[in-house]
Amino acid sequence: MEAVELARKLQEEATCSICLDYFTDPVMTACGHNFCRACIQLSWEKARGKKGRRKQKGSFPCPECRQMSPQRNLLPNRLLTKVAEMVRQHPGLQKQDLCHEHHEPLKLFCQEDQSPICVVCRESREHRLHRVLPAEEAVQGYKNKVKERRERIVLEFEKNHLYLVEEKQRLLQALEREEEETSSRLRENVACLDRQSHSLELLLLQLEERSTQGPLQMLQDMKEPLSRKNNVSVQCPEVAPPTRPRTVCRVPGQIEMLRSFLEDVVPDATSAYPYLLLYDSRQRRYLSSSPEGSGFCSKDRFVAYPCAVGQTTFSSGRHYWEVGMNITGDALWALGVCRDNVSRKDRVPKCPENGFWVVQLSKGTKYLSTLSALTPVMLMEPPSHVGIFLDFEAGEVSFYSVSDGSHLHTYSQAAFPGPLQPFFCLGAPKSGQMVISTVSMWVKG
Repeated sequence: MEAVELARKLQEEATCSICLDYFTDPVMTACGHNFCRACIQLSWEKARGKKGRRKQKGSFPCPECRQMSPQRNLLPNRLLTKVAEMVRQHPGLQKQDLCHEHHEPLKLFCQEDQSPICVVCRESREHRLHRVLPAEEAVQGYKNKVKERRERIVLEFEKNHLYLVEEKQRLLQALEREEEETSSRLRENVACLDRQSHSLELLLLQLEERSTQGPLQMLQDMKEPLSRKNNVSVQCPEVAPPTRPRTVCRVPGQIEMLRSFLEDVVPDATSAYPYLLLYDSRQRRYLSSSPEGSGFCSKDRFVAYPCAVGQTTFSSGRHYWEVGMNITGDALWALGVCRDNVSRKDRVPKCPENGFWVVQLSKGTKYLSTLSALTPVMLMEPPSHVGIFLDFEAGEVSFYSVSDGSHLHTYSQAAFPGPLQPFFCLGAPKSGQMVISTVSMWVKG
């Protein structure tokens, strides 16, 4: 206890009574008190501006004892400079936080006010009826709460991980069963075709054999082959369309996770096709100029397609945005990302080779094509709300149906060739509209 008291005394001796911090360039007044040079000079400057305080020229009252001290008699205290530096650097003598009102150490913690207080504050009317703990006990209590919260977080993530592993196994097993069913149907179709082929080959051989006989004998023996021919029915297996598997990739909570990377993506009006109108519902104003406007032939505009790009360019990181569609008829649309320098004047296929990573709906309600896949994907119901997730460093662009969280398609490459921009494209006039953030987009009829 004596060592603690000695340390406290040493800290007090190394502390300036004006700034309540360890001395910096300490000086001694004529009355023997010590202050930081900057602190005492500032104190005297303030006193100089107050009437009736200065009693003799060049002298000012000491902040400690109010005795007049000549300003020119300030003496540097080199010993105190060394002591303050030693206390400042010693790990066991770090300066305690002091109460601003009573200049006492903050050794207590008020639970009602959730703030540290000193022993003098504890006896004040403000805190007298409050529950108070020693500061060390309060710190330990909060450490225990943090530890419990950390353990709870770990436990919840482990539970979610276990649930996702189980869901993964369930989906893979369902997909395996679906694959086996499809393979079984294909094997049955192959076997059926083999049987039909064998029957036709036998009939053909029989007919060829009959053709070598004499006319009269051939006419007498044709009754049986012709009746067999009439009984042979060629059944062609039903060709399945290029549809998505029944077992859809739908990871629980994935959309919520992706929304942690949500960006406020807004189409760039200066890039929009001349007849593609953009309307900001938040500010109630049109963003794109009309064909008669000065920007009709701007070099930044798309003129080959009713397209636009986002105002933001991405060259790193993970980014996610959503687009709502209110599409009618046999409308076409395309969504995704494109290089920031794609051709805006020429009609080119929207594929990665030309700087486009997009999915597009073809003929309204049936096919979702990617141009990189060998066959398009047929949808039972076209998505009305699509999420786009760009992982630039991973070289991936993924598409999701926001309504049910199902995965639609992912482009994956080693690296992107340069900065990317969100890409939006509509089909024809009166085909509906897209909603991106607060902006609605449609083609003028």
